[in-house]
Amino acid sequence: MTEKNTVPTSGSTHPHPMHKVLSFVRRSGRLDARLQRAWSNYAGEYLLDINAGEGSLDVREGFAFDAEYVRGTWGNGNPLIVEIGTGQGENIVAAAEAHPETNFLALEVYDPGVAHTLLLAGKRGLGNLRVAQVNAPELFKVMASGVVAEVWTFFPDPWPKKKHHKRRIVQPALAAEVRRALVGGGAWRIATDIEDYALHVHEVMDGLAGWRNAGDITVSLPTGHVGKGNADLAADMPHADFVESSRFDGRVLTNFEKKGLAAGRVIHDFTYRKI
Repeated sequence: MTEKNTVPTSGSTHPHPMHKVLSFVRRSGRLDARLQRAWSNYAGEYLLDINAGEGSLDVREGFAFDAEYVRGTWGNGNPLIVEIGTGQGENIVAAAEAHPETNFLALEVYDPGVAHTLLLAGKRGLGNLRVAQVNAPELFKVMASGVVAEVWTFFPDPWPKKKHHKRRIVQPALAAEVRRALVGGGAWRIATDIEDYALHVHEVMDGLAGWRNAGDITVSLPTGHVGKGNADLAADMPHADFVESSRFDGRVLTNFEKKGLAAGRVIHDFTYRKI
């Protein structure tokens, strides 16, 4: 694997073409000494060198994420699970440690999250985990068909203001790329603790051809959208029943999820399978 161990700084910029609708705002703060050491020590082993250039979150021209690349990177043909938005890496590191027979790829755009995932992976000596600091939709565009077993998107940025809903990562365009990359019967697992985002997932995914909602429980959700500051209006809106999944056993209870539960929010799990 090509080494990529340059430690990012708070002064770096990451320009993007204006026509792109991004699901994140780059907030790369300065890494503390511990995370800087983690980047220096472990980036060469775990961080994939697939970006278009220093500081870019786009995939370099001509790069192909296919079975040959997977075998060359992980050293085997084991099933691959990709997590979009790894955060601090708690979930995917725990999964990789528990399932050495499976390959894992963590996609994260924020420097501290990348560094913390590198730190956890390095401390555990995981050989089946890699990290990519890249815009997920751009990477899925260059993935070969059937190269991924599952895709995980847990607690994505809710973009709560109604005018920003188009920035939510779960969109028909990404769903099409994810479906193409998945093996037959492969799953896109999604979780959110935001009721309005749960409605958004249903609106995007339930009607898409080529997907099956593999849920096993029924939940009641408002049928109208709310924005930041008026979420309390949802209780008085018309409601309908939607099918969702029981909690995914493969998702560890992270600090983020604990905070959501402590705040009284309900966790919504989804399993959509490629058909």
